[in-house]
Amino acid sequence: MKIDWTIYTPFQQRVLKLIQHIPRGQVWTYKQVAARLGNPKLARAVGGALKINRHAPEVPCHRVVASNGLGGYSALGGLKTKRKLLIKEGYFSINNNQKSK
Repeated sequence: MKIDWTIYTPFQQRVLKLIQHIPRGQVWTYKQVAARLGNPKLARAVGGALKINRHAPEVPCHRVVASNGLGGYSALGGLKTKRKLLIKEGYFSINNNQKSK
């Protein structure tokens, strides 16, 4: 899939391009993404950028989670889809509820 980056602001582009480097089966928190962008206080702004991601799951916003659980997921199916994608990628098993809050 060819991604039209021009539909995003420069900040959104930075966020979405960065999360493409999260390896399959791993997650980063919103704060970790913000820190990699140079300012951990931008965690909410990172969430806002992920919320408008029109290229999920090719741009894997499902691999970004809250510090205390899964966080949100605005793509089709919401958190149920996010959980399924993470299970499929091996991040956690169906029986490991600790990570799936």
